[in-house]
Amino acid sequence: MSSCNSDCSSCAKNCGERREPQSFIEPLHKGSNVKKVIGIISGKGGVGKSLVTGLLAARFAKTCSTAVLDADITGPSIPKMFGVKERATGSEDGLNPVVTATGIKMMSVNLLLEDESSPVIWRGPVIAGVVKQFWGEVIWGDVDYMFVDMPPGTGDVPLTVFQSIPLDGVIVVASPQELVSMIVGKAVTMANMMNIPVLGIVENMSHVVCPDCGKKIYLYGKSHVSEAAEEYGLEVLGSVPVDPVIAECCDRGSVEMLEENWLDKAAEKIISG
Repeated sequence: MSSCNSDCSSCAKNCGERREPQSFIEPLHKGSNVKKVIGIISGKGGVGKSLVTGLLAARFAKTCSTAVLDADITGPSIPKMFGVKERATGSEDGLNPVVTATGIKMMSVNLLLEDESSPVIWRGPVIAGVVKQFWGEVIWGDVDYMFVDMPPGTGDVPLTVFQSIPLDGVIVVASPQELVSMIVGKAVTMANMMNIPVLGIVENMSHVVCPDCGKKIYLYGKSHVSEAAEEYGLEVLGSVPVDPVIAECCDRGSVEMLEENWLDKAAEKIISG
């Protein structure tokens, strides 16, 4: 057709030149069955994606078969948070995830390195290939909920995750500063462009509770997370405080032992969404 722009996704006509959109989704390993996949994302690094991933995985592991795919290849912190030091094993059938103290199945690049402190100095295409392998070549078995700790930003590797892994939804992690609207906007816009549902926002480092009087102290001043959520039509699904207990548990590898209710609403949204 003379008016054809070759974009079949925006055209309803059933002509002879029609081509179905190409899917980049990687097939799951034949020994795996993952029911729901949730990505934890942000428009920038350092806001606590790994912490929120760890807290959610630990929470769901109490009642469900749970897994964590650490897609932050150059900044993997998930194994340290869960106290996992053993290396992943594999065979001709595929890679075997390491299992944490409470039964969470986990795969991270740090589980494949001789030294966990060794830097991963790889170019984008290689990193993207590893993310695909973690999805398609790991023998995950039966998993009810998988949480994907996404790399920061909106570049090549996050794009690979969005295109290669069938995400059922994403949760955006943000901090209280005024720049939050711009940062959240980048993550939400990318998810929308990839047709991935955004379940809501979790605010990290929201406040400090005074140990003497119990008063909440807002280190960054007035939070702007609610404003950002309203701007993009999203719910705030939880607020995680700055708490020495959290840091202590993560440093000693016992995030699974944290008893908290900060992410109650996020858990409900994941189950219902």
